Amino acid sequence: MHIESSPRPHQSGGAGPLIEARGLVKAFGGMRAVDGMSIDLRRGEMLGLIGPNGAGKTTLFNLLAGSLKPTSGSIVLDGIDVTNAGAERRIGAGVGRTFQIPRPFAEMTVLENVLTGEQNQLGERIWMNVLRPGRVAAQERAAVEKARALLDFVTLSRLEHEPARVLSGGQRKLLELARILMADPKAILLDEPAAGVNPTLLELIMDRILDLNAQGKSILLIEHNMDMVARLCGRVVVMAAGRHLTEGLPDEVARDPAVIDAYLGGIH
Repeated sequence: MHIESSPRPHQSGGAGPLIEARGLVKAFGGMRAVDGMSIDLRRGEMLGLIGPNGAGKTTLFNLLAGSLKPTSGSIVLDGIDVTNAGAERRIGAGVGRTFQIPRPFAEMTVLENVLTGEQNQLGERIWMNVLRPGRVAAQERAAVEKARALLDFVTLSRLEHEPARVLSGGQRKLLELARILMADPKAILLDEPAAGVNPTLLELIMDRILDLNAQGKSILLIEHNMDMVARLCGRVVVMAAGRHLTEGLPDEVARDPAVIDAYLGGIH
């Protein structure tokens, strides 16, 4: 398995982990997709999560994001136990996640899709529209300005009035990134951002991820593109068969015989 050494600096975490997961188990019937997995995402860190197909990486993401509840184990976010909190509460607490295959609202405009990521809008409460219409309107204007700034960040401004269905796969990943940024997450979970993306757009996506990390966002990245992982991540955790296999610097992990064995099928 070939991984090039990263030419770019990485932020290191400080003041303890932002996300602490301990002994996570997720069983589906008699099968444990995640089997006693523990992982930390440090503050300001860019952490890679790799492993062969079927290792349980996406299931672990779903547990961390709140779309699945663990069979056992615990998840602490910024010092607060969120083990049984759902996805909506996790978003409110500062965890945003993307999906390997983004599914935007196809007939809504690109701008409208980004606006769906805004949290706690006053206009969602009917009585506020009656009693405080000025505040509602001001908040809506601020949300539109923020959404347009994020579209500029992901280079989709020229498409803001187009329906999301016209976007390419890579552009949809950028749109999804802009949408989760509307919620101002502390931690961003990225599920294979390189999958199905052309090389030019991939460079743009990597640059934006690095920008977010430089702004202090903690990022956990699932990715099969090993060179991308090496360029972005200062630390890599390897999963196999639902368990923590090893972790370390990208080039160290790439040379680990247990990791090579896992990718070649020695671990099932």
